[in-house]
Amino acid sequence: MKTEWKLVALAAATLAMSGCASMSGEECMATDWSAVGYEDGARGYTSDRFGQHRKACAKHGVTADFGDYQAGREQGLREYCQPGRGFDVGASGGRYYGVCDVQLEGDFLDAYNAGAHLYVLRSNVNRATADIKSRERELEEVAESTRQKEILLIADETTTEERIILLADLKKLSEQKGRLEAEIRELYDVRARHQAELEDYQVAVADFGY
Repeated sequence: MKTEWKLVALAAATLAMSGCASMSGEECMATDWSAVGYEDGARGYTSDRFGQHRKACAKHGVTADFGDYQAGREQGLREYCQPGRGFDVGASGGRYYGVCDVQLEGDFLDAYNAGAHLYVLRSNVNRATADIKSRERELEEVAESTRQKEILLIADETTTEERIILLADLKKLSEQKGRLEAEIRELYDVRARHQAELEDYQVAVADFGY
């Protein structure tokens, strides 16, 4: 039985790569609907997914087999609705669409929520890192602008009026530099806190056995 479903999954994966929304008439006629159902179930799709397949094949005069599809989907859902898969879906930022049977959903959701929290903690670290890089790029731009204006300030051809303007610009750049440096220091502290939270949670998650 396991071998049979492995073959079914392989067939469905091949079909998925070709794109269900653009199935040709030949693909629709040759489709193993139990394989399509299994793949959709294993990916956590709702039953609405069948409607998309039905419409795609109806354009080619082919009627999708709901019975075979549903039988395959139920098999796929049993694979999907395991705690390990729930954790992976949550940790990758994926969504859960309420497809699991009530007997499996409790453990699945516990694992999904644990993974989703891990995703949030990782996102916090990544967002802080991105903010730091953004501010550091701004700081480099300020430094370069400051250098250029300082060169102009001491240039022989620069007029008195232009020097007054340059001095005002340099004052603003100095203030911007100070603000950016303060923001960067704060962001490093924020990232350190998020990183500590993430590392603590990763240790806790390791005990969950997902």
